[in-house]
Amino acid sequence: MTADDLALALAIADAADRVTMSRYLARDLRVETKPDTSPVTEADRACEHTIRQMLARERPDDGVLGEEMGTAGGAAGRRWIIDPIDGTKNYLRGVPVWCTLIALEEDGDLRVGVASAPALGRRWWAAVGSGAFTRDVDGTCRRLQASGVTRLPDASFSYSDEEYWLERGAARGLRTLIDSCWRTRAYGDFLSHVLVAEGAVDIAAEPALAPWDMAALVPIVTESGGRITAYDGSPALTGLCAVSTNGHLHEQVLAVLQEDPRNE
Repeated sequence: MTADDLALALAIADAADRVTMSRYLARDLRVETKPDTSPVTEADRACEHTIRQMLARERPDDGVLGEEMGTAGGAAGRRWIIDPIDGTKNYLRGVPVWCTLIALEEDGDLRVGVASAPALGRRWWAAVGSGAFTRDVDGTCRRLQASGVTRLPDASFSYSDEEYWLERGAARGLRTLIDSCWRTRAYGDFLSHVLVAEGAVDIAAEPALAPWDMAALVPIVTESGGRITAYDGSPALTGLCAVSTNGHLHEQVLAVLQEDPRNE
């Protein structure tokens, strides 16, 4: 991974923003239902197509994994993992909480992450060893730092809706965290995790995620001083779920989330 990879990821995010914003709030936006019953819009597909074109031109030897077009190429130990629109349901309803997620995985390690949310006027990015940063709505950039909160009663917790929590075996843990924390909100999707990196939220958890939902978030959270894993402490990308914390609270949160709901 080089500085050029981060620069490329940011350039890709610029191009993705242009594609997604060109169809955001369009009254004639085309929406279809995928076999897994989740929605996909013409903007999702157009955005991923644009990203893949740029990668084919700039990094022809790298692999690509994307939500809409699957896996392609890759024999060099490098893979780009992309979600053209994280938060498609928000996008198609006109809710501005959605983003494009771009990550670079190298020899199994996530090295670069970019989350670009143009409807919010925000962007977050990180490269391993170089820190995590955000661009605010006024265009200024600042370095991210996770919070220093050490007690659950002082913590702010953001989570996805309750779907899949029971399936993950964490329904009881969700209720315990809600009851234990100072403040709870369901910001959901990428936003919960980047707010952990900002220090605005102390804990975020989602029970069911695909690799493209979280790959870009891993460098952003970790480079801010936080920690992100699956519910059992294993890598989030292979565990298909994500717990982000400021680091200080991580073991406490994992212990709570591993409570067995069958004991209720």
